Amino acid sequence: MESGKLTSEGATHVLLREERRFEPSPEFIRATNVYNWMVRHWIKDEEHLRAWAAEDSQRFWVEMIKEVGLNIDGYSQVLEWNPPYTKFFVGAKYNISIDALDKHKSRDKIAYYWQGEPMSDKGIPLEEKTLTYADLYREVNRFANALKILGIKKGDRVGIYLPMILQLPIAMLACAKIGAIHSVVFSGLSAIALRERLNHAEIKAVITCDGFYRRGRIVKLKEQVDEALLDAPTVRHLIVYRRLSEDVLPKKGIKWYPGDPMNPRERRDYWWDELIEKTREFLPQIGLNIDEFETELLDVEDPLYILYTSGTTGKPKGVVHVHGGYALGTSLTMKWVFDLKESDVWWCSADIGWVTGHSYIIYAPLILGVTSILYEGAPDWPDPARFWSIIQKYKVTVFYTSPTVIRLFMKYGENLPKLYDLNSLRLLVSVGEPINPEAWIWYFENIGGGRCQIMDTWWQTETGNFIISPLPITPLKPGSATKPLPGFKVDIYDEKGNPVPAGAGGYLVITQPWPGMLRGLYKAPERYAEGYWGKYLNVYLTGDLARKDKDGYFWLQGRADDVLNVAGHRIGNSEIESALITHPAVAEAAVVGMPHEIKGQCIVAFVALRHGEQANPSLTKDLIRHVEKEIGKIARPEEIHFVPDLPKTRSGKIMRRVVRRIAMGEEPGDITTLANPEAVEKIKETLEKEKFKKE
Repeated sequence: MESGKLTSEGATHVLLREERRFEPSPEFIRATNVYNWMVRHWIKDEEHLRAWAAEDSQRFWVEMIKEVGLNIDGYSQVLEWNPPYTKFFVGAKYNISIDALDKHKSRDKIAYYWQGEPMSDKGIPLEEKTLTYADLYREVNRFANALKILGIKKGDRVGIYLPMILQLPIAMLACAKIGAIHSVVFSGLSAIALRERLNHAEIKAVITCDGFYRRGRIVKLKEQVDEALLDAPTVRHLIVYRRLSEDVLPKKGIKWYPGDPMNPRERRDYWWDELIEKTREFLPQIGLNIDEFETELLDVEDPLYILYTSGTTGKPKGVVHVHGGYALGTSLTMKWVFDLKESDVWWCSADIGWVTGHSYIIYAPLILGVTSILYEGAPDWPDPARFWSIIQKYKVTVFYTSPTVIRLFMKYGENLPKLYDLNSLRLLVSVGEPINPEAWIWYFENIGGGRCQIMDTWWQTETGNFIISPLPITPLKPGSATKPLPGFKVDIYDEKGNPVPAGAGGYLVITQPWPGMLRGLYKAPERYAEGYWGKYLNVYLTGDLARKDKDGYFWLQGRADDVLNVAGHRIGNSEIESALITHPAVAEAAVVGMPHEIKGQCIVAFVALRHGEQANPSLTKDLIRHVEKEIGKIARPEEIHFVPDLPKTRSGKIMRRVVRRIAMGEEPGDITTLANPEAVEKIKETLEKEKFKKE
């Protein structure tokens, strides 16, 4: 690794270099989905494929409908582009549940293996279930009928506030089948955060459960919904699934709102199973069968869901995705990037409450007819081998997790995964944030056994699907998401909108529309136009910083609003974090900028050590020297604080903004999205102890 040169105005300084390269074997390449498609279409190599796709992007997307077998037809126009708004396959009638559900309705193949968090003292899971595609079809139809009986119809918004249980995909698909717009809220968010989203989307019905398990504790979810609904006037129905036994959470201990039968607009609570039974009794009276439901045929551009994501203003943004283009973008990227076959067992360890779960646990896997894993609990509960035991038990072949989870397991060392048979794995995937090279190598060697390619993916809630990612045939560089996928045009601009030269860094942009992109922000057209399209004419601003090397590989450097400005040098936080993590004692790092009288900003690092390592002044000096060696003195941390853990979202992103606020002595703000809110207090305690020692 070596220092980079200064770049053009408005670009970031690139300091880290990673030169290692990993080539897939010829045998592996010949077996991939994308290679076999290329052979059938006389495409000679990966660069030829990208050029063919770029030559006529509309032709490419039409061809891809056939590649993934979607039932999108009857359109009069492939693309209607009125910046910043787009439509794909204009005039087609479609519903994503046709391909995700209906076409598989008679299949006995397993759609989901589910495992609950509780385990016995002997390490045996206490709760396991399977759901075939035929089972899923039947359960979705039953619930869709129940929603219809309650008056839920096309265009209504339905809130879903559920943990990682099978009722979550059932509820989402039932909404899609009806034409209702679902808005899933991560079950770890607070009642206040839930209320804000319900009111903004004017939700008509909420689907939740009594409670669930998280790190051995009971989370009483309905209680949180009750609090949220104290001031949510549009909600008329609350449907509650019985997740816990009465031994754990007695029915009589749950607050209930039976409603006023004389006032149908008053909120009413229903148990999921009782609502299904009432629907079963009623439907024969009007000649209908609860196990069948005719899918609502929609316009291909009708909204499928609203998913709220954090915004720089502190107010969440309601990202809108539609049925047609989203179905194509997610299913194609899953088929080509993850190379999924009929025999594969797929596990995406993300939470369905975030876009990764929407796209790559629910819709794309079901469209492709894949067998997936759902796991309710924490990755290291009740012991740090939980993930490896699941991979061994179900013989997972393709595994998708975040760099944060990888670094979590790095803390426990290399010996733990060796106790489990992980030989079923043939492909690994990373998501959520840029993966530092050290974590990449650890993942490759200790989980993939040195034989599994790693698909490092870059995308956003807004993009709907991967944009930059290797294909299984792509030579890999640890830490790089490689190149834009075929059909996507991506560049890096400086402040003035000029493409930066190879080796420099700048603003990551997408320069042409794509089918899976968001169709706007719910009830916020000005925010959509200004936030994503206002900086450069007809160009989508991602808000991320990146660089492109001489081979055309993209390296993500973090959010633009996280960039450090040290003595006039703009440096990506992630580069310094990556350098720190290459030290054998470091598991995770968060780097933030603090005010400095001379430099403007100075670099402060918060470091979590690997299992068994101890913090001491000697290690602090060693880490500073290590960063100087890896990057240069310009990136030298002014301070290093050793902390037990760093605050992260459930999708795996370290919340630098939270860390910086704590370091500044400010309140951390809304931490309801954190998977480990206790980390905030631990950082505060660490800083207080250090302050006391200095005094």
